[in-house]
Amino acid sequence: MSFYCQKLTYQCDAAYYYAAIKDVPCSIWLDSGGMGRFDILTAAPHHTLETSGGDPFGLIRAELGEHLPAVENIPFAGGAAGYWRYDPAIEADGIAIYDWALVLDHREKTAKLVSHRRYPETETLLEQILQRLALAGDSDEKGEGRRGKGDVADNFSVQGKISSNFSKATYSVAFDKVQAYLQAGDCYQVNLAQRFSAAATGDAFPAYLELRKLSPAPFSAFLNIQGVQVLCASPERFVSVKNGKVETRPIKGTRPRDSNPEKDLQLADDLSCHPKDRAENLMIVDLLRNDLGKCCKAGSVRVPELFKVESYANVHHLVSTIQGELTEDRDALDVLAGCFPGGSITGAPKRRAMQIIEELEPDPREVYCGAIGYVGFDGNMDTNIVIRTLVYSAGEIHCWAGGGLVADSKCDAEYQETLDKASAMLKLLQMYGGKR
Repeated sequence: MSFYCQKLTYQCDAAYYYAAIKDVPCSIWLDSGGMGRFDILTAAPHHTLETSGGDPFGLIRAELGEHLPAVENIPFAGGAAGYWRYDPAIEADGIAIYDWALVLDHREKTAKLVSHRRYPETETLLEQILQRLALAGDSDEKGEGRRGKGDVADNFSVQGKISSNFSKATYSVAFDKVQAYLQAGDCYQVNLAQRFSAAATGDAFPAYLELRKLSPAPFSAFLNIQGVQVLCASPERFVSVKNGKVETRPIKGTRPRDSNPEKDLQLADDLSCHPKDRAENLMIVDLLRNDLGKCCKAGSVRVPELFKVESYANVHHLVSTIQGELTEDRDALDVLAGCFPGGSITGAPKRRAMQIIEELEPDPREVYCGAIGYVGFDGNMDTNIVIRTLVYSAGEIHCWAGGGLVADSKCDAEYQETLDKASAMLKLLQMYGGKR
């Protein structure tokens, strides 16, 4: 069957479209945060996947089947999408197989409903989605739903105290244990994170709309999958594959923003040239060069950007870019499996760092430090690293923040860095009633 593409009226804010499909099962909004070219929305998967206890990447490969031709300027028109947990072989992931997407192209200012129409049921589903979008358009003409909330009441509420699984004292104890491992030569870097938690009720979608104002980021997402709502404001691409070209963009090195422009510039300059931050970043670049080398052509892995400072609403980050070309016998899922989880949120060597993280962090990471994104029927892929993210289910909402520890790290500075990274998420929880 031919490729389906229906042009729609373009709206620059994808929240307008997502409000029309948010109550459809397993709805996903991959949000460029106003910084990237594409937003991708989908819902009503053909089926969900149960990936725990096996090889989740192999299962997805089997479900996707033979690659379909890529369509120019359409990053995703169906395939696997959702989230992979930090340890996907142990816990079930939130991955499903979708056969359509709404793609906003902010460069070309277009909105397109697209599908490979892999399944017969998709024809009827596309008609239903078009009807929903038409109703949303009618509401918009009447002046309703401009903020993207539609008729959704902002009933989200956070109750009581926002607690952490690390106090300053217990973080210090864990920090000292990491330092002992570093001095013993067990590893060179370990990412240590604390988790913040609170009780909550209601629908978290309006809270996500507030989060994207507080902390706009290019790899953001809102997912409502099987009783879990994920509110993600990630600045970090994990790994992408487009027509055989592979890219990863690790973040390692952070400074807080300052309201004084002069001081803010000083903080960015300090980050840019600080030997500790550059050394941390370089460790992860080397780790990821090795990870990509497992699936890329010999000599194709390169680092076109090293130690670039990128500034976001609350922090400056030190970012590098690593690229390569896939070998003919490998695919995007090989790359994802070979790099998972990301080195920037584990450490080096990765396996030993993960063992130390499991020993010292009081709670499992779950979705945090996993990945959100898609692997299309066309074999292309884009994923983020799940940081700056809140996960809401069963009456509890959690968010995490961590940082890479090396031999010359200082405990107070590292602890403060976790608070700087968590600042927008904690502010959001306080806006909805949480107490610090």
